[in-house]
Amino acid sequence: MKHAPCRWTVAPLGAVGARLCVRINSLHDDGPLDLAHVVPARPDFVAYPKTATASDMRALDRAITTAEEQAGFAPGSTASSLCLRPRWALVNVREIAAASPRIRYALLGAEDLAADLMAERSREAVELDYARRRFVLECRAGASSRSMRPTPSPMRKCSAGGAVRTQAGLPRQEPCAFPTTPAAIVAALIPGEAEMAQAQRMVAAFEAARARGEGRALVDGLLVECPPTSMPKRLLALGAASGADT
Repeated sequence: MKHAPCRWTVAPLGAVGARLCVRINSLHDDGPLDLAHVVPARPDFVAYPKTATASDMRALDRAITTAEEQAGFAPGSTASSLCLRPRWALVNVREIAAASPRIRYALLGAEDLAADLMAERSREAVELDYARRRFVLECRAGASSRSMRPTPSPMRKCSAGGAVRTQAGLPRQEPCAFPTTPAAIVAALIPGEAEMAQAQRMVAAFEAARARGEGRALVDGLLVECPPTSMPKRLLALGAASGADT
């Protein structure tokens, strides 16, 4: 099937703070043709489906580089995202995450993994707790020299029959997998006024303590040191990006 020339850009989305990911087909299928049409539109990152090995991500890196060169862009200007599906990919996720400096996001395909493990699904998804925790740890270890955000699994409500398209399971799993769920995701994940206020107090108290030559501060009964301040700083950044009051 012939691909029509790409006539869209991400500029309107970027103007309102959105980031755009385009999922392509496998490089063994129409992936290279997809990239030739997608990369010139300057998406924020390209997602690769059912990533199984580090070789997949290295091949994607080379293919994106070729598409960037053809479009006249600087190599490395397009980030990538991997989507792990088979069980052996989870075992090798550290190597996969380290395969390319382009990788900025990683997604764990929970439904396919659960089926691969022959796991009985529950609404709470406790059967995948170990896999999801290991996924986050190994992704961060593999990408230790750069920023990369692992996402444990798409939001799905699970029933005896498998995943269903509904918001009833929120906020137990995220991010949204269907266009009907963004409002519930936003309500569950965007920090509220109390959380923002506490984060501001923690950051301000810690910075004041550092200015006095001290290494920690006590805020709301919590001992705030250098590593713990990273979470309130991320929360404030999330609030600012989402338009929450700061």
